[in-house]
Amino acid sequence: MTTPDPTLKQDAETVGAFTPLRRRLFAMLWIATVVGNIGTFMRDVASAWLVTEISSSPAAVALVQAAGSLPIFLLAIPAGVLSDILDRRRFLICVQAALALVSTALAIIAVTGQVSVASLVALTFLGGAGAAMAMPTWQAITPELVPRPELRSAVALNSLGFNISRALGPALGGAILAALGAPATYVLDVATYVLVIAALWSWRRETAADDGLRERFGGALRAGLRYARASTGVRRLLGRAALFFAFASAVWALLPIIVRHQIGGGPGLYGAMLGAVGAGAIMGALLLPAVRHRLSQDRLVLGASLMTAFATALLAIAKTPAAGMAVTFLLGVAWIAILTTLNATMQGILPNWTRGRGLAVYLTVFNGAMAAGSLLWGVFAQAAGSAIALATAGAGLVLAALFAHRSELPSGDRDLTPSMHWPEPAMSEPIGNDRGPVLVTVTYRVEPADRGAFMAALARLAEERRRDGAFSWGITEDAGDPEQLVEWFFIESWAEHMRQHQRVSRHDAGLQANVQRFHRGEDPPVVRHFIAIETHAEASMPTSSAEKPA
Repeated sequence: MTTPDPTLKQDAETVGAFTPLRRRLFAMLWIATVVGNIGTFMRDVASAWLVTEISSSPAAVALVQAAGSLPIFLLAIPAGVLSDILDRRRFLICVQAALALVSTALAIIAVTGQVSVASLVALTFLGGAGAAMAMPTWQAITPELVPRPELRSAVALNSLGFNISRALGPALGGAILAALGAPATYVLDVATYVLVIAALWSWRRETAADDGLRERFGGALRAGLRYARASTGVRRLLGRAALFFAFASAVWALLPIIVRHQIGGGPGLYGAMLGAVGAGAIMGALLLPAVRHRLSQDRLVLGASLMTAFATALLAIAKTPAAGMAVTFLLGVAWIAILTTLNATMQGILPNWTRGRGLAVYLTVFNGAMAAGSLLWGVFAQAAGSAIALATAGAGLVLAALFAHRSELPSGDRDLTPSMHWPEPAMSEPIGNDRGPVLVTVTYRVEPADRGAFMAALARLAEERRRDGAFSWGITEDAGDPEQLVEWFFIESWAEHMRQHQRVSRHDAGLQANVQRFHRGEDPPVVRHFIAIETHAEASMPTSSAEKPA
């Protein structure tokens, strides 16, 4: 892991929008990703336009769009697991090399005249698979490049860079496609991957020391999904994202059809309209700091959602290139506000140990909603027409925004750095990391008058136990002594319990302290560990380790 330059430490209040670019490594990788994304947009413009030359069916066009999003839905979570357990630099280099091969194959079939809907869908799917493998890792490396006070600015810069690419890539792709043809567009995309690989190669990332607790794929996958399922903030944000993107996907699925058949434009106009989305996003990114001072993040998301609905409905009646450019520019302003707010919030509520997996779950929901929405809106447009489909999607966005606004987004301002306050368990002898499951009990003595407040505090702690590794949790009372309450939870292995000790954040340490203040015993609450042992009986019986004060 790379340590940010200590000479540039700042308080969160003094961090400007472009402060992270003062860090050489962040700036180098930021520029490389901008160039790489420009190439990707050029490739996608060429593929989207080629399919309109082969087929006039809206469903076929939407199928190519969905082929790029569907792999992210299918592969983002496994990719997030790999992001957290492999060397991120090497992993990204391998993925970029694979994507260069995909674009090389596209160039070959374009030169040889072997382009078909099937080949475009297949190669677009492979390109989407490569993007799926890289996306969680690109986002997860950001905290390695900048200190925490600069994280939100770095996330916003990443979104800005993406939308600079969105502004330039489609316009360049459309111009090159019109002037030189699809093969040249694909070849230039290959060149951008070479540049990204060179930037990653120059990154001298430090390898973390092996403490014997490195996660394996299966366990890491379960831990990541368990965290997402147990976290109220993550679930709430995912629900908001799914609802919005399911309706917003209509624009991206049907835009090539609108340009070609409703407005009567060519590939140059299609690229220019996508470029207008990027230009609007750049404008939105520049306006966002001032808007955030005036609006809460929930009001900002509501306003941006309604603006997206308005732009979607206007696109349904756009008849001229000027109208189309104006509408897509407005769409870009709203789009950057939604993406930046949701992404930065997700970054803020995820601890480092599961950042790749948590972001992968978010990307899965995002791209799953986009892929499913693209297919459904394409089929609907096939039956009812593109204009009616867009008008329906716009109305749906309004209703979805008003409904989602009833549930607040998490603040993302908690201190999630590890507290390392939890003492090591007492052991009579060393325990193998693969032993398990492990039962942990914590015994409290709580006066009857405090029980209600204690249970409320314990409910908040229960969520933390589940997020950090427990697959089952409960609370019991002693039948002979109701003031003695025993909290218990199961973890799948001893190694996972040791990781649980390392995962407790400073905020969560506060939750534990709040629970323990209700304990009225002379000594601290007693923690005991039980590990399953194998017997010849049908069921395993637990055995107890030594007791240790909490």
